[in-house]
Amino acid sequence: STGFVRIFQNSRFGSRPLFPHFFGWRKLSTHTGKIQTVGIIGAGQMGGGIAQVAAQVAQKNVIVLDTSEKILSSSQKFIHKLLSKNVEKGKITEADLSQTMDRITWTVSMDDFKNADFVIEAVSEDINLKKNIFSNLCGIVPQHAVLATNTSSISITKIASFAQSRPEKVIGMHFMNPVPVMKLVEIIKGIQTSPETFEATMNLCQEMDKTTAVANDRPGFIANRLLMPYINEAIFALMESVGTKEDIDKTMKLGTNMPMGPLTLADFIGLDTCLAIMRVLHTELGDSKYRPCPLLINYVDAGWLGKKSGKGFYDYS
Repeated sequence: STGFVRIFQNSRFGSRPLFPHFFGWRKLSTHTGKIQTVGIIGAGQMGGGIAQVAAQVAQKNVIVLDTSEKILSSSQKFIHKLLSKNVEKGKITEADLSQTMDRITWTVSMDDFKNADFVIEAVSEDINLKKNIFSNLCGIVPQHAVLATNTSSISITKIASFAQSRPEKVIGMHFMNPVPVMKLVEIIKGIQTSPETFEATMNLCQEMDKTTAVANDRPGFIANRLLMPYINEAIFALMESVGTKEDIDKTMKLGTNMPMGPLTLADFIGLDTCLAIMRVLHTELGDSKYRPCPLLINYVDAGWLGKKSGKGFYDYS
């Protein structure tokens, strides 16, 4: 979070190729009425997944922004690894891999979004961070650009208010993890979102070969309004010794035909993300049934965030 804030506080970094031997730099597209260039803010698991699908499936020019070359390098290597596995499985060719990677550029400067037709923010669920991002985007991107957020719980109307000169261009575009595998994108309109912004977003989803579900701008939208209380209750069941973690997961997998148990799923999502969403639900809805489980808070405080940290409810070391 602090790294993104530094991007906005510091002077311009300047445009340059970060990985010239791997990708090279190219001239960005200009607007012709169709989305040609997609900017992604955040090179983490979600941002990287969105970038891959936008480049590979929708065949867009993609610009990925993050706070350091180290983060960007890690993301590009991860995307390359995933695509290489698909080559080995015969799902794509070496040419497909090369062309996909050639469509992606990497930057530490938001100024490189100056010709972006569509920007998707995919950073952590931090309202102040999103405020910095959307307020600064308005001074850089073209007037026609759509400003989407991948938030999983924060009000789109609130985020749109940060884009003071163009709140009608802001929309929620909640991808599911892992993005290259999961078909759904949850679309959420703020009260300011224009029909043109909605149409452009739906068209991009179609080009990315995603299925859409439209949710109203309520805390948690559809997916996390249902999913997170389920996960939270499973953590309460573990805390209260209703069953072991293995038996809780086994019951939901084999007894209700869930693809994975709730505690395993929480580890894959990230326990810090689960906690952040539960706190939004609890604060915004004011109902005690949404209170985060104390055990979830304990795990996050301990740095046990799930698969990404090597330890959560299960050990991934």
